[in-house]
Amino acid sequence: MPARTLPANSLAAELDRAAAELTPKLVAWRRDLHAHPELGNREVRTAGIVAEHLRSLGLDEVRTGVAHTGVVGLLKGARPGPVVALRADMDALPVAEQVDLPFASKVRTEYNGEHVGVMHACGHDTHTAILMTVAALLAGLRARLAGSVKFIFQPAEEGPPEGERGGAELMIAEGALKNPEPDVIFGLHVTSMLQSQVVGVRGGPLMASADGFKISVRGRQTHGAAPWRGVDPIVTAAQVVLGLQTIVSRQLDLTHEPAVVTVGAIKGGVRDNIIPDEVQMIGTIRTFDEPMREQIHARVRETAEGIAKSARADCEVCIKRGYDVTVNDAALTALMRPTLARVAGAEHLPPMPKVTGSEDFSCFQQVVPGMFFFVGVTPPDKDASHAEPNHSPRFYVDEAALPLGVRALAHLTCDYLEAPESLRRLD
Repeated sequence: MPARTLPANSLAAELDRAAAELTPKLVAWRRDLHAHPELGNREVRTAGIVAEHLRSLGLDEVRTGVAHTGVVGLLKGARPGPVVALRADMDALPVAEQVDLPFASKVRTEYNGEHVGVMHACGHDTHTAILMTVAALLAGLRARLAGSVKFIFQPAEEGPPEGERGGAELMIAEGALKNPEPDVIFGLHVTSMLQSQVVGVRGGPLMASADGFKISVRGRQTHGAAPWRGVDPIVTAAQVVLGLQTIVSRQLDLTHEPAVVTVGAIKGGVRDNIIPDEVQMIGTIRTFDEPMREQIHARVRETAEGIAKSARADCEVCIKRGYDVTVNDAALTALMRPTLARVAGAEHLPPMPKVTGSEDFSCFQQVVPGMFFFVGVTPPDKDASHAEPNHSPRFYVDEAALPLGVRALAHLTCDYLEAPESLRRLD
């Protein structure tokens, strides 16, 4: 089968010129959003700014209130053609910012019953600002577009508050991918794992599935001076934590796919001389393969329950399936990779390893062919391997990298819209 070669779109020069002209607005939007972060399903101010911006561009349709606070805009080109969807997430994290910036977040709010700081510690402020800029850029060229572009601004990618639905799954349920249905969808994520001006993409599995677990170990409370008169759930829980680590290191074939089992929190007891009745722990499971995912779920249960039984304790294991694996359509990625190479430069498109973080962009990819990629934001004078990671209170974005995200999404869109139908068939 001959290799697919996708030519550069006819608007390439105009896209780059418009991206440069819009950069001051891009940075201003990003800084405003960064200073006013909002948690999942609460992105009221952000959604209002986005909706007003899209309406000001004269888009053919702007829907609000999708999946609580989501915004969907539709831009119809002057000529018929395929439909490309572009997605950006808008929510922040319950993290108190520690970066010394004039536009650093000072916001505090309630989250699951706790008073917390709020920060765009994962860079969703940049995603929103980038897609706002792409919308402005493409709206200015609509007379030369062959096809339509759907702009999806999504809430709650980091997960909705307890007891609520949200995110990509709810956006899809409420019609974000309908009227019209996209032929493909593209999305990006900034990351400190890569240097500024570097892009990372791979076909097939890119980001892991993410499942949460809660393990309750119940013993029998007693005086700390007489542990033999009770059943110690703290010691038992410690053995469970260690036992869980052998699942990945000793029970899985890691030559097939990587996996992670992490205990993120453990709670039990109130004072030094009381052995409590119960200890609870919560954690996450990351996998790239569905059979391995099921295998780990079974091993977590067997390990925790078996260790607890050996200590005469009771154990309850609850595992909640979360986001599925983010899988880039292999044919679409092969088709569009040359676009990213032209935009970033081939030397700035190194091989991208799998990432054990997760993304609900995977929900969109289960409906239409999709490609998700990374844009590096670690300044060139810093080592990306030692940069503060996404979700850190010290996560820092080199704003000089943001125009690359704009150009990447714009060129991907226009390259695909102008591609011959024979190349757009991904079978």
